[in-house]
Amino acid sequence: MLSLITVSCGGGGSTTPESPASRPTAGHGYATAYDAGWREGERLFKDGGKGAGVREVVWGGCVRRSLTAQPQNVVEKDRGAWVLGCKQAVGTGTERHPPAGPVTRRTPDPDLLARFRSWAGANGAKQPALHVGQVVLIHLGDRDYDVELATTYTDKSAKSAVKRLADVFVTWWDGDDGDTTAWNLIVTAKDGTRLSTRNL
Repeated sequence: MLSLITVSCGGGGSTTPESPASRPTAGHGYATAYDAGWREGERLFKDGGKGAGVREVVWGGCVRRSLTAQPQNVVEKDRGAWVLGCKQAVGTGTERHPPAGPVTRRTPDPDLLARFRSWAGANGAKQPALHVGQVVLIHLGDRDYDVELATTYTDKSAKSAVKRLADVFVTWWDGDDGDTTAWNLIVTAKDGTRLSTRNL
């Protein structure tokens, strides 16, 4: 099992400047994203009742929906805030507790990258792993997160190569430790464009 609690939590009180990837999502888009997530959660609650609450909160439905929810430019301002709104609305349909600030946090995890590359090299998958420049944990709240592979691929790269990398990573990935849950694997191009997503 991967010890993600250790690798994903930063040491408090550090005076080392944060990299841009580790800062909270900028701006005040979290309020707009939360409202959009709340509206989607209300719709899900109305259509599915209490069963929708289990599906969307416990089984990660809101987190997975956040990758394709519309309008995308609103959701991506703070996907964690969107997930929070969705989960709150689908859980009760009435109790709003909007965030006081950005929810989404991005933290690079060089140790995770090193372990993945080491495993890939020992299991005949060295070449795909070399395309990964950074592994980033996208925290969408206290418990939920996605794993992003920032790669050297472009939007013109062969889909089979991107799929091969995702397959290798998913094969290596063996779950979570502690109270946190990783839901999605996101593979991005070197310009940040999302190339593929997979369930974890």
